[in-house]
Formats: sequence, C-alpha cells, structure tokens
Amino acid sequence: MIRLHHVLAACVAVASLAFVADAVVAKGKHHHQDGKKLLGDKIKKDGQHQLDKKGDYETTVDVKKGKIAGVKVKHAKKGEMPVKKYKSTKKMAEAGGFQRVAYTLAQAQSLGTTWIGYAYIDDYGDEVIYWFPYEMIYDGDTGAIEYIPIA
Repeated sequence: MIRLHHVLAACVAVASLAFVADAVVAKGKHHHQDGKKLLGDKIKKDGQHQLDKKGDYETTVDVKKGKIAGVKVKHAKKGEMPVKKYKSTKKMAEAGGFQRVAYTLAQAQSLGTTWIGYAYIDDYGDEVIYWFPYEMIYDGDTGAIEYIPIA
C-alpha cells in the first residue's frame, strides 16, 4: 500500500512538472499583435494570406468561409515552425499600452469576448502572439490552452 502512495505521488509530480515546463518554454518577452487589424479585408477571401513578416519568419493565415482555419509560421532556413494556440478573455494586443480605467466608455470595453492567439517562439526566445476575436476563428476551442501572461 505504501508503494502505491509513492507511485501516485511520483505521477502527480511528473504531471505537474509537465504543465510548468509548458508555461516556461518561452523565456523571453511576449509580443502581442492585433491579428484582426493585420488581416484586414483579406478575411473576406478564402485561401492563404500573408499576415506578417518579421526577419526570417513569415506568418500566413488560412481563411475558409470568412473564418480563420489556421495559422502557419515558416522560417526561411528552418522551415515550418510549431504554433501554439491560446485563449484569453483579455484583449492582449492592447495590454502593453496605457489604458485609462476610469474614463473608458462602456461601448469601448470588451464585454465577454474571448480572444484566440496563435504563437511562435523566435530566434531570441521571444514569443510572438497574433490575437483574433473568437468569432473570427473557424474552430476556436480546439487545441487552445488558457493564456497566462508573464509577469
């Protein structure tokens, strides 16, 4: 019986480390981008569209029926890069800017909107995240993990 407790404790410890390691992968800064603004009117046309280009990284969006079906990041020398999918209830693309809490109009606030972010880690260890409103995503919940901002 004691051996079972030790095995169970070890399993819990390993599972906890897996979650912590996943959150600590990007050791650098988080760069939040407004994906909706970058995509613009391209959302109306199906197909692959270039969203952004930063150095050797090119980010493309796959649009189907007016919604985003996926985001891909390709490095000029390394090829396809892994993309992580996040979800958040905060509009992270504006998180770095100055916001007046007391004087914000109710119409300007995001009330109950869920945001979906697609992220990759660049050569410097920084995580670049493109945020879109949930309504723009073809299958928003699938594979998305809760985004926890770094301090």
